[in-house]
Amino acid sequence: MSFLKRNQYLDQLIELNNTPDIKVITGIRRAGKSVLIDEYASYLSETEDNLNLVVIKLQDLDFEELLDYHKLNKYILEHHIVGKHNVLIIDEVQLCENFERVINSIHSKRIYDIYITGSNAFLLSSDLATLFTGRTMEVKVYPFSFAEYLEYNTPDKNVNDAFDDYVRIGGMSGSYEYTSEKQKYDYIKDVYDTILLRDLVGKYGIRNKTELLQISEFMMDNISNISSPQNICDTLNNNNSEITRKTVAKYIEYLERAFLFYEAKRYDLKGKKYLENNKKYYLCDIGFRYAVNGTRNMDFGRVYENLVYLELLRRGYTVYVGKLYQKEIDFVAQKQNEKIYIQVSDNISDENTFKREYTPLLAIKDAYPKMIIARTRHEEYDYQGIKVCDLAHWLINSKAKSDTQ
Repeated sequence: MSFLKRNQYLDQLIELNNTPDIKVITGIRRAGKSVLIDEYASYLSETEDNLNLVVIKLQDLDFEELLDYHKLNKYILEHHIVGKHNVLIIDEVQLCENFERVINSIHSKRIYDIYITGSNAFLLSSDLATLFTGRTMEVKVYPFSFAEYLEYNTPDKNVNDAFDDYVRIGGMSGSYEYTSEKQKYDYIKDVYDTILLRDLVGKYGIRNKTELLQISEFMMDNISNISSPQNICDTLNNNNSEITRKTVAKYIEYLERAFLFYEAKRYDLKGKKYLENNKKYYLCDIGFRYAVNGTRNMDFGRVYENLVYLELLRRGYTVYVGKLYQKEIDFVAQKQNEKIYIQVSDNISDENTFKREYTPLLAIKDAYPKMIIARTRHEEYDYQGIKVCDLAHWLINSKAKSDTQ
């Protein structure tokens, strides 16, 4: 098994080195959090002379005794060395019941630089404020981007061929160890089942697993479509379900907390306010859709939109859907003082399709950059001030130069 150093995330941890916060690495199950923390431990060992590194992997039998939180606390205190840069790393911290009591106690003593990872059913970003009394810094880890996929699998392969493969398989890197598409999808499906049927059902005591599965599969089929708990409820009830809108909303929240889906709110560009009704939902990795729902409906336009949304998150943008009168902008991406308007399409070779994409962008009168990202297979070009970019090449442009230049 080979590994890829994920510098984007490693650099974030390095920047947080020796800060007083509790550093929490989050992301969907099997996204690579444990590998990342190992890379960071290696970096510290290689670069710091005055280091006392305490690494605890609670899933390892060597640390089984520390599943008792009193013993975990005692072990951490006993391994502290005065005068050293004491770094504490705990992987799969949720395996120790009452782990938050230990972390809060150690943090209050200000004797360790603390880093933790854990299963997302127990260590969700929405839970951090209530779990820990100290300030937390969250490092969000996503499945492999296309650039990472290309580097890991096929660095010498034609970009277009590699992109077609990535669209089908996605970024769950554990699946790359298998040769056939069926084996890859079986791996991804196992991850999915673990998240829903073990993590979420166990944490929230969900009695009707079928309803949770139905909602998740509906959302996968409708990525990038405007949705609401009410229309999902109506659709399921038309199929002989008796689920309520309240239950649908609750289950959507659970799926988001587990990082399986992300919500994109709609924003009225003219009225400058968020629209509460109807949102869009995007899948954390497109491989889940095909592994669970099959490849009968590839629906590349919506899949490409999902890919762009995730890539914008990786690049640190806050992303929402823009509404301008009766027109819709696929994405408005913001980062500090930067803003980009983006339309995403499968194929814009047809003039009517191209016009449908550029018309909403030309209606925006401010000076922020505007882009159309499509599967053009051509070099980037300009149309009336709008940059038109090929999707595959935009995805591997990790610094997103064409976003701002």
